[in-house]
Amino acid sequence: MARKSLIAREAKRQRMVAKYADLRKKLKEAGDYEALDKLPKNASPVRLHNRCRLTGRPKGYMRKFGINRVTFRKMANEGKIPGITKASW
Repeated sequence: MARKSLIAREAKRQRMVAKYADLRKKLKEAGDYEALDKLPKNASPVRLHNRCRLTGRPKGYMRKFGINRVTFRKMANEGKIPGITKASW
């Protein structure tokens, strides 16, 4: 499991991106790059990183489910993800 501080940092970045989204859009349309440069670094959506919702693991993230591959396999084997079955042929 990821450290709690890394999970909290990512959540803080998501809040900041949401807070400045409208302002960033207006400044970009106006072409005011000097004012855009004065915004906080973490207000840019490029700085976000996908993390597993349950464990916070940054690698092996599956966008469709919002969890990482390890957690996905565990939950799929337990039957906790609807519509997912183990392949057999």
